[in-house]
Amino acid sequence: MVSLTGAGVYRNGRWLVRGVDFSVRPGEIVTLIGPNGSGKSTSAKMAIGVIKADEGRVERKAGLRVGYVPQRLSVDWTMPLTVRRLMTLTAPLSAQEVTAALEAVGIAHLAGAEVQHLSGGEFQRALLARAMARKPDILVLDEPVQGVDFSGEIALYDLITSIRNSTGCGILLISHDLHVVMAETDTVICLNGHVCCRGTPAAVSQSPEYMRLFGAKAAQTLAVYGHHHDHTHLPDGRVQHADGSVTDHCHPDDGHHHHDHHDHHDHELDHHDHAHHHHDHDHAAEMNVKGREHGHAG
Repeated sequence: MVSLTGAGVYRNGRWLVRGVDFSVRPGEIVTLIGPNGSGKSTSAKMAIGVIKADEGRVERKAGLRVGYVPQRLSVDWTMPLTVRRLMTLTAPLSAQEVTAALEAVGIAHLAGAEVQHLSGGEFQRALLARAMARKPDILVLDEPVQGVDFSGEIALYDLITSIRNSTGCGILLISHDLHVVMAETDTVICLNGHVCCRGTPAAVSQSPEYMRLFGAKAAQTLAVYGHHHDHTHLPDGRVQHADGSVTDHCHPDDGHHHHDHHDHHDHELDHHDHAHHHHDHDHAAEMNVKGREHGHAG
């Protein structure tokens, strides 16, 4: 349905992302992960045509229908807005279509509720319902579990799996979590200005500690992704390769400068995230589990 080959976006004198290769087929779940500013949302927007690629090739199925759940929604929370009205803000829907979409995500009983009074999980379900009402071929979810507690995260991922199974749509999911991903993910793409690595997640059920903390249900829904990078992003913007050599580019012949040198602070943040999960995956995954335990207890 969607395929990117060597795709990149150039803005204000630098490449936001470059050399991106991935595809999403019907019924397939692809998860994009990476630190903040790594090009996840940019790559997703390239895929669905919201942003035009400045190089490479982006191919989309003719007449592709897209359902999009944004990371943030600009809503005037001082104005009364019901879930039913939210459903029809961007496109007209019949009362029957609204009801069917809300029933599909389990919140038909909230049709008359004010959006500002919804929990994080309920609001995400409302946005999902709005996206699914378009009967999309591909569903793009930008940080769908952001602001949702642990049990809500499990429930949302289960709902996304159910939507995929019942509709056969492809799903492109964006996540800031560098280690724990949706277990049903077919392909994980790690980005940091380019594709750093790709692979499939391992079952969390292999971790006795995770099973003890959260039980079998969580182990079925979540999985750990182990990174396998061949380079590290240094604070000054250069790249150290596995053989110890240092270059200006991730791949010497790709011509890609990740950041300008004056953007030093952002470099340090990206380097911290990127190098950490490059060198110590097991420790990071363990800390992630402990963090979830803390959130679960709260």
